[in-house]
Amino acid sequence: MDPAGGCPHADNARLLARGAVASVVLPGEVPAMAVLGHDALKEFLAHPDVAKGARHFTALGEGRIPDGWPLSTFATVQGMTTADDEDHRRLRSLVSKAFTARRVEQLRPRIELLTAELLDGVDAVAAAGDGTVDLRAGFALPLPLGVICELLGVDERHQDRLHHLSNQIVSTDIAPAEAMAANRELVELLGAVAAARAEQPGDDLTTALIAARDEGGDRLSQHELIGTLLLMIIAGHETTLNLIANAVRALCAHRDQLDLVLSGRAGWPDVVEETLRWDSPVSYFPFRYPTRDLTVDGTVIPKGTPVLAGYSAAGRDTASHGPDADRFDVTRPASASAVRNLSLGHGPHYCLGAPLARMEATIALEQLFRRFPALEVTVPDPELPRHASFVGNGVRTLRVRLRPDADSAAG
Repeated sequence: MDPAGGCPHADNARLLARGAVASVVLPGEVPAMAVLGHDALKEFLAHPDVAKGARHFTALGEGRIPDGWPLSTFATVQGMTTADDEDHRRLRSLVSKAFTARRVEQLRPRIELLTAELLDGVDAVAAAGDGTVDLRAGFALPLPLGVICELLGVDERHQDRLHHLSNQIVSTDIAPAEAMAANRELVELLGAVAAARAEQPGDDLTTALIAARDEGGDRLSQHELIGTLLLMIIAGHETTLNLIANAVRALCAHRDQLDLVLSGRAGWPDVVEETLRWDSPVSYFPFRYPTRDLTVDGTVIPKGTPVLAGYSAAGRDTASHGPDADRFDVTRPASASAVRNLSLGHGPHYCLGAPLARMEATIALEQLFRRFPALEVTVPDPELPRHASFVGNGVRTLRVRLRPDADSAAG
């Protein structure tokens, strides 16, 4: 795996041509495997003999993973993403109350208001300058980050630092010393957030998690609390940030598809679903481990091997999505190939925040293009700077011109 990341689709196509499961090498020369094919990944994600707990990671247990390994947090953080069976059900049940359909729908007015305020802001920045703005920094990032921080009761003054640190956590080309420092600082910062909420409880999820007891009466441990907050901060904004930015890029590169939506022949939820499939916001997510030697699509994955879930590859698997899987088509019904995209997971670890991510992206795109229907990206897509990560799939900047026609006429 290239630690520098980059656009994954050409490499994915080459790997898929060989099969649905591939042997890969992670940073630090750590052998691993990736499940790429849609059907194979769907089977693997829900397989009863696949675990998430790091005790199943053979190389880690044998001391063969160095300190400061850039992917360490994905394996060792204590929370839902590394818990199995009863522990997973206990942790998930404590958080799931915040993401019921009713609770998510209650957030709609706040998301709509925040979206409008952010669009006012980028419009003002563009008008005061050359008519362009970094839509990622001014809109796609602060929207989901603001929502998840409000949900968790995190003070606004921490938001920029939280994004910077979470961005380092998901980077795969970071040096060991930097990785360890980022992880330490993030844990300290989230510990301070938890301490503040314990001292001054509020109407937020962090307060609820501190107070919550499961049916057996056990509180979250401090490590589990911090691990859960870390997961919520990272997954709660990095994924949606990439989803919004990737959708904007896709629509600007396929104006015919944008016209279908603006004319009412397709809906904004269709754009969100097609973007999740065609350009998944998460490319390769670490880790799962077979608890026995497991055969997936004819390939044996040895017990204890760290396995990446290849979401970006599965979304363009022609075996499941048809021969035109690499075409962005907002009219593509999920039932056309009897599949649904896997970008937000499948099985017991399916993303709890999926309804919120979909709502945020739908509201963001609808308001953005209703206000700026002629918006255009000013840099050719292949030249956009990418994240230095094969985990996240997104760009570092997204400079756009909001009103190309008006600017041309004025010139």
